[in-house]
Parts: sequence; structure tokens; C-alpha cells
Amino acid sequence: MKLHIGGETKKEGWKVLNIQPGLFVDYIGDIRDLSQFDDNSIEEIYASHVLEHIEQNQTSEALKGIFRVLKKNGKFYVSVPDLDILCRMFIHKEATSKIKFDVMRMIFGGQIDKYDFHYFGWNFEFLSDYLTKTGFSKIEKVETFNLFKDTSELKCYGSYISLNLIAYK
Repeated sequence: MKLHIGGETKKEGWKVLNIQPGLFVDYIGDIRDLSQFDDNSIEEIYASHVLEHIEQNQTSEALKGIFRVLKKNGKFYVSVPDLDILCRMFIHKEATSKIKFDVMRMIFGGQIDKYDFHYFGWNFEFLSDYLTKTGFSKIEKVETFNLFKDTSELKCYGSYISLNLIAYK
């Protein structure tokens, strides 16, 4: 099985886990609790702009849950807003008030519902450290996954805004 955490669209070969019900949601649940899935039962997990929505002090446990359910050599595709890129955009000398406001919403969440808040800012150093401590053996940084048309591929003001990593169990 391949699991898309936080997804809303249907894609052949993938099941969707989301905290909110939806037309194409196969499982209702939270990235922090994957107890509905067996150990070593999932080949690939995709989570785009989900990890920043959980409290920093719950991140290690959430990643341990992902690691637990992944099969040996399984892949975890994780995308988060890249705080390094967003900070550079925010302080750029040509950044207008609108650009700064848009960047601020990317950092703190759009805040359009009770789930759309960001608790933590991620960059390569922080996220790769968490993934390594969880037990992932190899971590690759990629520009895009070419899996889903979502925020992982979003370009704002000429720059990709996401940190996209593939972590291998």
C-alpha cells in the first residue's frame, strides 16, 4: 500500500489519510497516530505540508509512527515550507508588504480553519536531523517529487517554497 497523508485527491495506487473527511479520503486519522496500520505494511508514505501542523514536541513520535508502518526500504516523501527560503523572501530588499504578508502566511499557516496553523518552522538541517534520529538510513533532497500537483511544487515569486525530502527506511 501507498499512503498519502493529508491528501484530498484520488490517485491510482494511493490511499488517502486525512484528519478531515472528504470525497477521496480512505482513512480518517492524524499523522500523530497511525495505530490503524500494521507494522511494516506500507511501501511509501507521502506527506506534503502536514508535518508543520503538529507541535514540535510531537514530531519525534509522529516520525516513529511513520517509520514503524513503513516496510523495509520504504520511502517517506515529506514536504514542508522551507524556512530558509521563506526568511530570505521576507527580508529581501524588494519585498513589498503584500509579498511579506504572503510569506508570513506560508510560515505560520493560512489560518482558514482550526487545522491550518503551523507550529514549527522546518529547514534541511532540522528535518534531516529528526529523520536521522528516527532511524531513516538515507535522506535525499529533491526539487520536486513529481507525484502530486500540490504545495510541494508551489512556486511563489519565482522560487519553490518547499523543502522536499525522500527518507528511506
